[in-house]
Order: sequence, then C-alpha cells, then structure tokens
Amino acid sequence: MKKDITGREDLLVLVTRFYEKLLADNSISYIFTDVAKIDLSHHLPVLVNFWDSILFQSDTYHKNAMQPHMALHRQSPLLKSHFETWLRYFKETVDELFTGDNAYIIKERATSIATIMQIKTIQLS
Repeated sequence: MKKDITGREDLLVLVTRFYEKLLADNSISYIFTDVAKIDLSHHLPVLVNFWDSILFQSDTYHKNAMQPHMALHRQSPLLKSHFETWLRYFKETVDELFTGDNAYIIKERATSIATIMQIKTIQLS
C-alpha cells in the first residue's frame, strides 16, 4: 500500500526514480546530459533540498532555482514539449510511489513551477 510523502527519504526516492525516467527519454534527456551536463550524485541532494523546502517549508534550499534554468534555456531552448514531458514524468512518478495530501501538494507545486518557468522562458525568447 502506498503512503504519503513524509520526509527527505521519500523525496530522495521520488527524485531518483523521476530522473531515471527523464534520462531514459531521448526527447528530454539531452538537456540534462549534453547541455547541463548534470552530475546526479551532486544534483539529487540539491533537488531533495529544493522539494523539502517547497513541501515542508524547511530551510534547506537557498539558491535561485530560476536562474540556472534561464541560463540553460539560453544554451538550448526549453520548449513547451519539454515542460509537458517533465511534468508528466513528475506526476506519474509521484502517483506510482505515493498517495495522500503531500503527494497531491507536490504535484500542484510542480505544475506551478513548470508553468512559471515556461512563461519566463517565453519572455526570454
């Protein structure tokens, strides 16, 4: 039986599985591997901090999440299809692993974040 997202351990499971999906999809994986050249061992803890801050109002994330994404967009345009794919995998992964209020909230926040980032990238174009 699935449980709700209750802390950092759950967030690590979520972002790890989510990135497995993103990196297996050629329509979006190149952004992470070829353009951003992310190091998952470094990036996953940052993502846990980000979502911990978003979902549990912790004081674990102190960066501007928008800035690196705008820089990335300047290198390789982030398209509507990229945001749709990102959000689909995120929600799908949450639904596979969790159920409950926090699972619902994190999907809503992800939708808001994707929408704002998409608007901002359009403004840059």
